[in-house]
Amino acid sequence: MTLHIRPFEDDDVAAVVALWQACDLTRPWNNPEADIALARAAPDAEIFIGCVGDRVAASIVCGHDGHRAWLYYLAVDPQDQGNGFGRQITKHAEDWLQSRGAVKVMLMIRPENDKVQAFYESLDYAVEPRIVMSRRLDTGTD
Repeated sequence: MTLHIRPFEDDDVAAVVALWQACDLTRPWNNPEADIALARAAPDAEIFIGCVGDRVAASIVCGHDGHRAWLYYLAVDPQDQGNGFGRQITKHAEDWLQSRGAVKVMLMIRPENDKVQAFYESLDYAVEPRIVMSRRLDTGTD
C-alpha cells in the first residue's frame, strides 16, 4: 500500500473530520471544521493529507512562528495503523516546516495516551521538562 501525501483541498473537510473522529482526536469544545478553517487561513500553517487511492488514510496539521513549529491532529485510519503512514506524514510535515526555517518542532500529547507517546519516541521525539500553561478565552474546556 502506498501513501500519497498532498496538501488539504476544499473537498477534504468531511473525510478529515471523520478520520479525526475515528482516531478520537476531537473534543466537544473544539470544533474540527473551525480548526481546519483556522489552519487554512494561517500563512505559516498547512494541513497535509495522506491518501491510499482516493481514500483519506492520514492527516497532519503543522504550523510555525518562525522559530518553533507545532504538530497537531496527526491521524492514521485505524485500519492503516502499523503501515508506517504516521511516520511518513510526520516526516513530510517536518520537512515542510524545516524548509520554512523552523528549527524545532513540538507537540502535546494527553498524559493518558501512552500509545501515541511511544509512537513519537520511536521518531526520536523526547519529553522535555516544560510546563505548559494555558488560559481559555472562550467558555470551552480542555
